[in-house]
Amino acid sequence: MFLIYCPYCEEERSELEFRNAGDAHIVRPANIAEISDEEFEEYFFLRQNPKGLIYERWRHIHGCGRFFNAARDTVSDRFHVTYKAGEPRPDLNAEPKTSETVETYEALEGVAE
Repeated sequence: MFLIYCPYCEEERSELEFRNAGDAHIVRPANIAEISDEEFEEYFFLRQNPKGLIYERWRHIHGCGRFFNAARDTVSDRFHVTYKAGEPRPDLNAEPKTSETVETYEALEGVAE
């Protein structure tokens, strides 16, 4: 289990509170009623599935309920950065808002504070 930073709640929460909502930064056609079936299929169904860094939409369903975007590595499952919906893709060379280490519940077992 890992923690995901919600840019609206401004805190890291358990992955169980979130749901993936697909690719981020998909541009909707200007007049969707006038596009061909092939163009609609490409917009609505066809997605790349690259190995490595991807940009996704996520929803904090058991928290604020809002959608946000994230840059995540599909190999390591590491979130590089999360940012509010509507914001442009961030510069990944900048300092991330999420922690470098991932705390798991298993690592914290037996620690009473």
